[in-house]
Amino acid sequence: MIVALIIACEVGFWVLLALGLAVRYLLKWRRTSVVLLLCEPVLELVLFIVTAIDLKNGAEPGWEHGLAALYIGFTVAYGHYTIRWLDGHVAHRLAGAPRPPKPPQYGMARARHEGRLWLRTVLAAAVACALLQGAVWYVGDGDTSSLRSFQGAALRTAGIHGLIALAYLIWPKKPKGEPASADHFATSKEQARR
Repeated sequence: MIVALIIACEVGFWVLLALGLAVRYLLKWRRTSVVLLLCEPVLELVLFIVTAIDLKNGAEPGWEHGLAALYIGFTVAYGHYTIRWLDGHVAHRLAGAPRPPKPPQYGMARARHEGRLWLRTVLAAAVACALLQGAVWYVGDGDTSSLRSFQGAALRTAGIHGLIALAYLIWPKKPKGEPASADHFATSKEQARR
């Protein structure tokens, strides 16, 4: 039941998003659009409540409860970002707004962009771990190993994403044709001396 609800929430997210943007740009009903987009968090609230009720009714904590926590964490961290990104593209296509800027491709600007995305992943992991810890305390003496394993998965994901973001900082991507520096830090020191 929880897995079906997670799928329904994901489908509902995209349906509400499509309806909200269609109402905003095709029908020009801005208030209705805002109401539809504000219904997005209700989906996560429903998923949270149903998961809590499922555990309260004696369900054995399983992977589906862990997946629900990860889904809620991801939506909290990346939901608004996704809506804003898609809104910019739809406004460009349907309302003549300027094309949204692409993320930076090179240098420290790209490293900062990757760092901001990593902070979103850290937020997603923190929310998921907090929800899972709440479920562990709620269950009490029962078998909570699956919930603990999803906490580990959330932390590993944040760690791996952190390493990727760090790689952009240590080895910033350069445009094609620009000479590659053997040592980024040596180049930075030379520029600082000038």
